[in-house]
Amino acid sequence: MLTRRTSFSAIAATALLVGAVGAGVAQSDTRAGSPTPSAATGIEHLRTQVDLPAGAWTDTPLEVTLPRHGTYELDADVRGRLQGLPPINTYITARLWNVTSGTAVPDSERLVNQIIDSNGGNSEAGGNQTAPISELIKVDKATTIRLQARRIDAVGAATIGQIYSDDQGYTSLRYERVGS
Repeated sequence: MLTRRTSFSAIAATALLVGAVGAGVAQSDTRAGSPTPSAATGIEHLRTQVDLPAGAWTDTPLEVTLPRHGTYELDADVRGRLQGLPPINTYITARLWNVTSGTAVPDSERLVNQIIDSNGGNSEAGGNQTAPISELIKVDKATTIRLQARRIDAVGAATIGQIYSDDQGYTSLRYERVGS
């Protein structure tokens, strides 16, 4: 009798476990098979280095096209590379540029990288740094957004000032439509 109860208990427990696992799989399958939301998304990566002359906003080849009217989240990761001989105070600022309207995306400027070194000597200072840019934009039609950057030499001059991108860290620009 004890054996039968154990067998029935084991069968019931197994059926319960199989039912629970099966339900979980069904839920996962249902979610995986459901259509994607109507939000348009996209991402592009910079595939080169862009040298920045001192003082001028410089277009990079990194851009995305928002496909239609709506509100979009824009997210960029911008990697800057600076190097120079002290004394130096040099920095890179980046922004998102609305190519379609010919204006900067409001409040999108970010300090990407800065070197301040007032020590004398002949040893170069430098490094890489990545900064995020996250903004919302509402557009009335298909709109192209481009990454721009500039280098400012407040003291001395950078020997290298670049927006950088390689397999150690890519500069990227992403969008997602979040509303009409």
